[in-house]
Order: sequence, then C-alpha cells, then structure tokens
Amino acid sequence: MNPTRTSNPIYVALDAPDLEYALSLSARVAPHVGGLKLGMEFLAANGPQGIREFEKFGLPIFADTKFHDIPNTVAGAVRATAALGVHIVNVHAAGGEAMLKAARDAAKSVSPNTKVIAVTVLTSLADGDLTAVGQATPARDQVLRLATLTKMCGLDGVVCSAHEIASIRAALGDDFMLVVPGIRPAGAALGDQSRVMTPIEARDEGASILVIGRPITAAADPGEAARAIAESLGH
Repeated sequence: MNPTRTSNPIYVALDAPDLEYALSLSARVAPHVGGLKLGMEFLAANGPQGIREFEKFGLPIFADTKFHDIPNTVAGAVRATAALGVHIVNVHAAGGEAMLKAARDAAKSVSPNTKVIAVTVLTSLADGDLTAVGQATPARDQVLRLATLTKMCGLDGVVCSAHEIASIRAALGDDFMLVVPGIRPAGAALGDQSRVMTPIEARDEGASILVIGRPITAAADPGEAARAIAESLGH
C-alpha cells in the first residue's frame, strides 16, 4: 500500500461560501469520507472562524489556500493557516524555491503535523492553455518539473491530476503525498475539469488523496453519493 495514502482517501470539496450549507453538507457526508477540503470561496467568505467550525466532525481539514506571493508574505499566510490546526495547506509551486521553503518552514514552526503541499498545474488547464501563458510544454512535463522542485524543497507533496500520478511516482517515489482533484465517477459530468479520472483508477495509479466535489456535493443525496464512492473503494 502507498504509505502516503489515507485509510479513506476521499476528501469532499466544500467550495461554497455559505457556512451553514457547508456544515450541513459535511454532517451528511462525514461518515463516508476521510477528510474535508475547504476551498478558496469558502475561506474568503468565512475566514479562520469558519475553519474552526469543522473541528466538530473530527476529520482532517485541507485548507485549499493556493498561496502565491513573495516568500515573506506566503510564510506569514501559511503560518496563520497552519496555526488553526489544519491537516494540509497549499501554495503554488510556480512561486519558486525560496517561496516553497519559506512556506515549509512557516508551517512547521507552529504546527509540525501540518502537511504543506504545492499546486503544480491546475486540473482545468490543458496543453493549449499552457502555451497561451508562455509555457510551451505539455502539462505532464510541467507537472513533473514542479513536483520535483517541490520535493527538493522539502514539502510533503503536490496537487496534480490523476494523469500525472504514474510519472511522479516513478520519478519521486512513494513517500510523497499526491492530492488529486478532478475525480469523476464513471458517467459523471466533467464540468470545468480537463484532466480527470475515476476514483478507482486514480487510487490504483497511486493517489494519496482523492478530492471529489460536485459528484458528491451536487448529488440529490450527497451522503449516499459519498457512501457509494467510498464503498467502490472498499471503505
């Protein structure tokens, strides 16, 4: 078994700004998931107190902050977020070596158990989108380049699409957390995601954490949708 994988790898993505809605949804899915991901929209609307409201569920919290700024600014933001006791906080790998190391050190200074991971290439982007912003390289190559930098800087893992799992595992080994959004059960709508995979496929490729949003949160019965996905993974 991949040592970076949680016992239940499903983190449900709570990306709405409404606190009561997010809490109600969490109560319905909590028995069937391994963690909760609080997205940027939620964090902007509710701040630190909003994060604290989820302690009652006893589940790891992934604060999906995606910080990207000068090293000192990112260090301060990561330090404040890690102090809330979240399990995971993230930054953009494209911020570079100094920023990544500053984020790592800031988190560990206040919460040694908080994992710091880096976003490689957003799962909504395809090769043509990278070309348009001056990165004339296939997404998989850019992802591996940024993942390698992230591990060199001593962070705990990266966010990547399921299609890059195999190449990252081959290059960087099993002791590296791979958090994978863009997970869609067979037959589910893709929405704004370009590089997707089913939960079973992504797990078998070597994902540590599967971030699943709309297939659960937009379902008629989110609790049942989470239960069905968890059951398909043997949980």
